[in-house]
Amino acid sequence: MSDIYQFSVTDSTGNQVNLSDYQGKWLLIVNTASECGFTPQYQGLQAMYDRLKEKIEILAFPCNQFGQQEPGDNTQIKSFCDLKFNISFPLMAKIEVNGDNADPLYKYLKSEQKGVLGTQAIKWNFTKFLVSPTGEVLKRYAPTDKPESIEQDLAKLIN
Repeated sequence: MSDIYQFSVTDSTGNQVNLSDYQGKWLLIVNTASECGFTPQYQGLQAMYDRLKEKIEILAFPCNQFGQQEPGDNTQIKSFCDLKFNISFPLMAKIEVNGDNADPLYKYLKSEQKGVLGTQAIKWNFTKFLVSPTGEVLKRYAPTDKPESIEQDLAKLIN
């Protein structure tokens, strides 16, 4: 596959979402967890989304593969995100990002932008992938990279 627009994913309410619907927008794809030390990044992601939502879409993919920090089901996760962070960007269904059952989208993202020392595996919650409006995976951000620093990168690219 040459871009991410060939993929479809499931949102937190069970609806299929074609990533081609986002063609022409920047995408930030993030694996998330509700009980992680990085969970407060939801607030920064929402603030960035509020400022840039005409140009960027943030897609959050809950995952329970790291320290069992996302134990809830899709309904519980959505409720947590709504109540605690009032997110308005799309929340997808809970997935796996590593291993044999990794979501095909994440297999593709990891092959396009490898991690430290060329590894493909996602190391922890809140790893982020920046995708261009043409569907090219441009950059992989570590969990420690805060939304504010990513927004600075975006400002250079989208204006």
